[in-house]
Amino acid sequence: MAIEIKIPQLGFSMTEATIAEWLVEDGATVAVGQPIYTIEADKATHEIESPSAGQMRLIGVQGETYDIGSVIAEIN
Repeated sequence: MAIEIKIPQLGFSMTEATIAEWLVEDGATVAVGQPIYTIEADKATHEIESPSAGQMRLIGVQGETYDIGSVIAEIN
């Protein structure tokens, strides 16, 4: 079963975030706790780690802005 990677809510007033950079490529194998992407929100950049091990399937586009909770990748 695929694990959905969603835009997290890191601040109380945060409603959206921009994918600043994917740190892994589509199809890459990732480990738990490995940094997989960075987001820009509220004038700060945050590095987000993988919650699971497996193969990444990128859905979100680097440079695009997404609402909190939007699915931007999956780990199989």
